Amino acid sequence: MPALADSPALAAARREFDGGRDYLAACTVGLPSRATRRAVIADLDAAGSGRPDLAAYCAAVERSRGLFASLVDVGAERVAIGSQTSVAVGLVATALPEGAEVLVPDGEFSSMVLPFVHSGRGLVVRTAPLHDLAAHVLPSTALVAFSVVQSATGEVADTAAIVAAASRQGALTLCDATQAVGWLPVAASGFDAVVCHAYKWLCAPRGVSFLTISDRLAARMTPLNAGWYAGDDPWTSCYGGDVELAPDARRFDVSPPWQAFVGAAPALELFAALEPTELHAHATGLATAFRAGRGIAEPKRASAIVTWDDPDGGELARLTTAGITASGRSGRARVAFHVFNDEDDVDLALAALGH
Repeated sequence: MPALADSPALAAARREFDGGRDYLAACTVGLPSRATRRAVIADLDAAGSGRPDLAAYCAAVERSRGLFASLVDVGAERVAIGSQTSVAVGLVATALPEGAEVLVPDGEFSSMVLPFVHSGRGLVVRTAPLHDLAAHVLPSTALVAFSVVQSATGEVADTAAIVAAASRQGALTLCDATQAVGWLPVAASGFDAVVCHAYKWLCAPRGVSFLTISDRLAARMTPLNAGWYAGDDPWTSCYGGDVELAPDARRFDVSPPWQAFVGAAPALELFAALEPTELHAHATGLATAFRAGRGIAEPKRASAIVTWDDPDGGELARLTTAGITASGRSGRARVAFHVFNDEDDVDLALAALGH
């Protein structure tokens, strides 16, 4: 395919990744940038020499919190840090009354569903097709929980319609932006909660997740996982039960995995420095070119993830044999295009598939 013109900033960002060629699996796990590798290695070297820097660890956590807040356009006081999506979703579940109804899309990622199913408080989980989810928000619905981009299919939700329907019925909204933030602009202020694990499209080490919380949701949530880092001053909150929790979203923090945040801060800095609309155009443009080469119809809303039927895994095997890293989910082959990919990746993948 003909080369697309990238801005100097996007071209520089691509050069930060050494392993991008033939890697079409950002939807599975992102690649570490050179800056992330340097930061983690330097920290391990310092710790291995008997010089771990606790102040630097905490600074990396707060830097990461602020950078993520800027990426989703909310204040840092609205952001709690964590390590897993399901833990954050479980916290949101504490805001719901006994027996409340939760609406989720058919086939939604399990970390967005199981915390409600196994809450132990009789929550009723109802499903509906993602493309028609807004029409299934009822007066009985207490919360609509959905991924902005579906993991298995790459389908992008009609967030405006879903949020509008939830607002009409007085329902809370929770969206998982793990498959979105990093290529698709997400404004967290439009939802009561946004959860995002940063190890995919934001290319951070695994173990760094974020939860944004609206004021009305925070007032209903219980800080079940509160520990020393949920204290207003974590370093004076290490002992006993007489601890003043933070007055903002930090009251829902869990103790951070320090090395992971050391690597996350430079990764988030890289994405925060890019123009979101340009990165979106780059990723979806490559995906569009791949769909055209494969004869796959364009989705209603552009996506950087392309999936197609592959029930026996033969298509994925062909990609793998050609040295291309892709993935398969729910009987479908899956490729993803990110900042470290370019037109050559599209051509290589199409050639591997006989096009």
